[in-house]
Amino acid sequence: MISKKECKRFNSYIDRFTSTRILVVGDIVLDHYIWGKVSRISPEAPVPVVNVTKENLLLGGATNVVQNIHALGGKVSVCGVIGADDAGKQLTHLLHAQKISTDGLIAEPGRPTTIKTRIIAHSQQVVRFDRETKDRIGKETHQQLFEFVKRRIAEGLDGIVLSDYCKGVVTKELVKDIVRLAKKNKVIVSVDPKVSHFSMYSGATILTPNANEAAIGSKIEIQDDRSLLRAGALLLKNLKCAAVLITRGEHGMSLFEHGGKVTHIPTVAREVYDVTGAGDTVISALTLAMAAGASMLDAAKISNYAAGIVVGVVGTATVKPEELKQRIVQSA
Repeated sequence: MISKKECKRFNSYIDRFTSTRILVVGDIVLDHYIWGKVSRISPEAPVPVVNVTKENLLLGGATNVVQNIHALGGKVSVCGVIGADDAGKQLTHLLHAQKISTDGLIAEPGRPTTIKTRIIAHSQQVVRFDRETKDRIGKETHQQLFEFVKRRIAEGLDGIVLSDYCKGVVTKELVKDIVRLAKKNKVIVSVDPKVSHFSMYSGATILTPNANEAAIGSKIEIQDDRSLLRAGALLLKNLKCAAVLITRGEHGMSLFEHGGKVTHIPTVAREVYDVTGAGDTVISALTLAMAAGASMLDAAKISNYAAGIVVGVVGTATVKPEELKQRIVQSA
């Protein structure tokens, strides 16, 4: 439950989402979903036979963050790498269909567009297979990406989201260049981290690891509140961030702010069907709210409501401002 005063304040930030300008930099992914039904086990091997009923292509990885921000009303642009292939064309088409510019997408020669294919039967994921390369981007591609970031900052940005899926785009050099330029221009940098890259995010405004990522990144096994507090404090200290927001599934979130303040935020999810893409929703709503003037705590609480909506849907999903405001009002 929140107070009516909080409710009014949160909704005023959501109303300001339309005036925020956010750039998402990261690993571009095309999500391929194959839906079907299972009625028997294969005679060839002990695996289910899926009778396909439909399939669809969706924006994934960093572009799922893009469409989350777009759905919430923010003015968003994207910067990343695709392949000069059919998947790259399909992904570009999906962005254009939502009137999102693809000027920041670089087609690197010899690099395929990352595709994640998920087989879903009876609302359950049966298997996933990936087509990708995790090679680091080349120096020329790095320069093209950074030049695009510099142009967007010069044109006016409120926030940058680094969406890292360990596919080779978010490198130490690129993060360092972006953080340095963002600080100089007072632009928020939020990071959806990956454990093998934790040391790269030094100086970012806020990180949003889940509990497992936070445990690995801090080298502290999170078993209880005490170990959670130690892990969060250590990440904050080592990475020199303004805040770390640890998402904890059914246990909600824990916000660690510079200066030692820690706030535990209970979950507001009613039912959990699928956590796919929930982290993207969290960082999208969080960054938008901070860009709209919310404190880190208010922004974290708003993102918690957004996450509570998407985990109730199978597959990646987005949240509309009206849905988010309605959910907040219902909790007041």
